Amino acid sequence: MNALYLTNRTLSFRTDLPTPQPAAGEALIRVRLAGICATDLEMVRGYYPFDGIPGHEFVGEVVRADDAPQWEGRRVVGEINTTCGTCAQCQNGRPTHCENRTVLGILGRDGAFAEYLTLPIANLHAVPDEVSDEHAVFTEPLAAALEIQQQVHVHPSDRVLVVGAGRLGQLIAWTLALTGCDLAVVARHEPQRTLLAKRGIHTLAEEEVPHWGMDVVVEATGSPTGFALAKYAVRPRGVMVLKSTYAGELRLDVSRLVVDEVTVVGSRCGPFAPALRHLHKGLIDPSDLIATRYPLEKGLEAFQKAAQPGVLKVLLHR
Repeated sequence: MNALYLTNRTLSFRTDLPTPQPAAGEALIRVRLAGICATDLEMVRGYYPFDGIPGHEFVGEVVRADDAPQWEGRRVVGEINTTCGTCAQCQNGRPTHCENRTVLGILGRDGAFAEYLTLPIANLHAVPDEVSDEHAVFTEPLAAALEIQQQVHVHPSDRVLVVGAGRLGQLIAWTLALTGCDLAVVARHEPQRTLLAKRGIHTLAEEEVPHWGMDVVVEATGSPTGFALAKYAVRPRGVMVLKSTYAGELRLDVSRLVVDEVTVVGSRCGPFAPALRHLHKGLIDPSDLIATRYPLEKGLEAFQKAAQPGVLKVLLHR
């Protein structure tokens, strides 16, 4: 099968890879669309030592599910963490932190930048007929955006700042706007500001961010300067949500967080079912985030495009 393959921080297009064979309880899925995200770009830069097929945002069609044939032929999205169900984290209700987990396209499991992938049937979510492939492919990042509200109670009276208005930052801002909070977003590029203004979301330049002015700050840039700005903005006893992956180490003044009694929340994967409901009900329409599409065989060009400043979602198709 054809696929993008990452090894030693070098991405290549391969035509000689075997079609994966689903294990017991798994499904073989033909990938229809896959999205390139910041984590994929960071992995090429060395964020995580992974050799294999990257990619974790996808919509596909089940072509084989021996243990659950009723899934065959259905359009699906899939949760990216494969868990054991028996370790202490799984047994205590934290399966996304399973001690033995694999993660689609990130850790121990080939991902979605290929013609086919495999996932446990338990990870699959059927896509409603009314939700297009172009919308469904955003389920995973939309779920990640919604995870913030799973972790932090955002009140309508809260002053909330999102630092970063890229692919994920937009979805975070759009979902937070639904809470009615007093929301602002730091956006560097005019197209980003245009998308936010279209949804009535206020934007700030970096120099306009008030010191100690925000109850909740979400850092979504993946850069040290973004982290520093978020720390500058959050009030004493406020909340900082880190929604970024960083290549390398981040230097920070921990004492300032201690003195200001800031709560720091790491935030990663999120709930798929609510994300699909948001898409199905039209609460979130991600169409404006699609920058362009490339066929899989031009995946290296697609990665170059996605890495350009200000470019939003680049999709791969068969």
